[in-house]
Amino acid sequence: MNATDRTPADLLRSALAADPGRPLVTFYDDATGERVELSVATFANWVAKTANLLQGELGAGPGDRVAVLLPAHWQTAVWLLACSSVGVVADVGGDPSGADVVVSGPESLEAARACGGERVALALRPLGGRFPQTPAGFVDYAVEVPSQGDRFVAFSPVDPEEPALVVGGSEFTGAEVVERALADGDAGARVLSGLSYDTWEGLSSGLYAPLASGGSVVLCRNLDQLGEGALAKRVESERVTVSRL
Repeated sequence: MNATDRTPADLLRSALAADPGRPLVTFYDDATGERVELSVATFANWVAKTANLLQGELGAGPGDRVAVLLPAHWQTAVWLLACSSVGVVADVGGDPSGADVVVSGPESLEAARACGGERVALALRPLGGRFPQTPAGFVDYAVEVPSQGDRFVAFSPVDPEEPALVVGGSEFTGAEVVERALADGDAGARVLSGLSYDTWEGLSSGLYAPLASGGSVVLCRNLDQLGEGALAKRVESERVTVSRL
């Protein structure tokens, strides 16, 4: 990171400038066998496209609230950094009825319909696949995001002292997210995380701390379905230095 980084989006920009080709997020879903590896550059491209969708197509801006009803997943990580880029509040597991936008996985669509604003559905299928049929009342993220621009410029400056994240009942500004992530991180660590994204610990180990410290994350979903001895093999093959389970 740079000394001037005050928001998670700043951290991503610094990582992109320093080493765009290094791995940032490696995602496993042990229920499907999916493995996806995203370099800093690839991850940043997804973030830019998602931020353009959020700001341009969905009309979100600073002060708006996005209810993020998604599990620990590489696309969730993308949405969290896109929210930071636009300046909206990412409310993880938040009440969709009070949100301006809701972003939902397939298991929370009914709850997400309480949102009176824009609704986005993610199929969370391997390779970022779309729904066979778009859920009624939603736009399909996988259909809408590919056509968005590869570069993002916010319409309004993002204030690092404004609320940026709500998780586990606690609210954090962008500057507080950066400060806490730096305190949690180990320089250059490759972190394996099987934690949920519904707590600060899960978000920090599974995204923010590796990003802030020049490291990377091996993000594992459905880790309980991994066979005996397979976790140790993954730790070895992925060159993991820190595990958070």
